[in-house]
Amino acid sequence: MHRPPLPPPQSWRRLIALALEEDIGPGDLTTNAVVPEGAVGEAVVEAREPLVVCGGEVAAAVIRSLDSDTRIEQPREDGSSATHGDALLEVRGNLRGLLVAERTALNVLQRMCGVATHTRAYVDAVADTGARIVDTRKTLPGWRVLDKYAAAVGGAINHRMGLFDGVLIKDNHVALAGGVAAAVKAALAAAPRGIRVQVEVESEADAVAACDAGADFLLLDNCTPDELRAIVANVGDRALLEASGGITLENVRAVAKSGVQRISIGALTHSAPAVDISMEVRARGAATT
Repeated sequence: MHRPPLPPPQSWRRLIALALEEDIGPGDLTTNAVVPEGAVGEAVVEAREPLVVCGGEVAAAVIRSLDSDTRIEQPREDGSSATHGDALLEVRGNLRGLLVAERTALNVLQRMCGVATHTRAYVDAVADTGARIVDTRKTLPGWRVLDKYAAAVGGAINHRMGLFDGVLIKDNHVALAGGVAAAVKAALAAAPRGIRVQVEVESEADAVAACDAGADFLLLDNCTPDELRAIVANVGDRALLEASGGITLENVRAVAKSGVQRISIGALTHSAPAVDISMEVRARGAATT
């Protein structure tokens, strides 16, 4: 599976700084009391359950922000699979720094691996149907670029990053515009060059009206597989069709087999469970500088 490029550090560095600031405050009372200031040693960050690896470089940046001289190896690249006991990061550096960074680094890995793992389950569920899984803007505030990166690592297509890089006419836009046709025509007239217009519809009649108004990209919201099949039969040669709403691992394959090309799922990012990852210090590697 193709691995997407990690977003540039400037797009997530502030998030890491905020996370460390809220955790450390004026200092780690426990580590400063228990661990000698110059102690150097090794640690391994490992999976405690099967997962899709994601976020190693971000977690490494967390650790290095406490000690830039820390040596970090990443045995498994993002997008690969890991199982219980597999090392995700192998670290050697100042032990105070490692312990201070531990929780934030693990929080990053647990979320990013969790999103990638959850997404991969949906991608695997629709294998060989021709449908693609798509993420949404239902991300944790501040985490947009990393959540979407993790979804892409899991095999999803990234939809628009925000309101600024795509046009999606939702039900409230339709209501305020006076109907599907009016909303589509207004959006097509105003959309910047190169920006495709997508419109949300909830019925076969609205799908036809949207296509008649010039839409070629429909979001089919909360439709049953039977309703999706009817829309595919009626306008499938006129528009790219994306199903959304109420999608679960139990029904996603039935939705995919309706003939839609895309299935967007907010749960990829708003409901992905954190995976179990731990960091263990290898005391035998400890030394004092």
